[in-house]
Amino acid sequence: MGRAGAWAVAPERVDSRDAVALRRAYYAEVAGRYWNRPVTETEIDAGLLDFPDDGLVPPTGRFVVGRRDGAPLACGGIRLLDPRTGPVTAELTKVYVDPRARGTGGGAALLEVLEAQGRAMGAERVRLDTRSDLVEARALYARRGYAEIPAYNSGPYAEHWFEKNLLTSTL
Repeated sequence: MGRAGAWAVAPERVDSRDAVALRRAYYAEVAGRYWNRPVTETEIDAGLLDFPDDGLVPPTGRFVVGRRDGAPLACGGIRLLDPRTGPVTAELTKVYVDPRARGTGGGAALLEVLEAQGRAMGAERVRLDTRSDLVEARALYARRGYAEIPAYNSGPYAEHWFEKNLLTSTL
């Protein structure tokens, strides 16, 4: 378990009550920002079906929940992309901090634990993709030592790709 200030971050089942609520909040925010309108519960349900989290379970994935003063306010996942070829690469996904808790160290606490989980699975580097409008996320990744790289996937919403070497990073 990692701790930063009032934040406690620990692995949790991706289908736990708190994890599901946080994943729904994540999807509502990213879809709402993309569509520039509030998202309906039906759209959230459909979106979660389109982007399942079945890769976020051991042994090749993990999901974590961040709690601030006991309240579940952040989440994120990490999964191995392909452990059989080249350097072992993990990918971050569903990294989310409730807007009410942004600026309190939750994002850094999540990344610290997610990167440790990646190392524990044998990952040498971690990658992620994000969108241009998610400026807070891009700033967080840059502050935590992630460098922008050329596209490594062709995700329909991917506009920026980042990578961090887990063997040499000190953040």
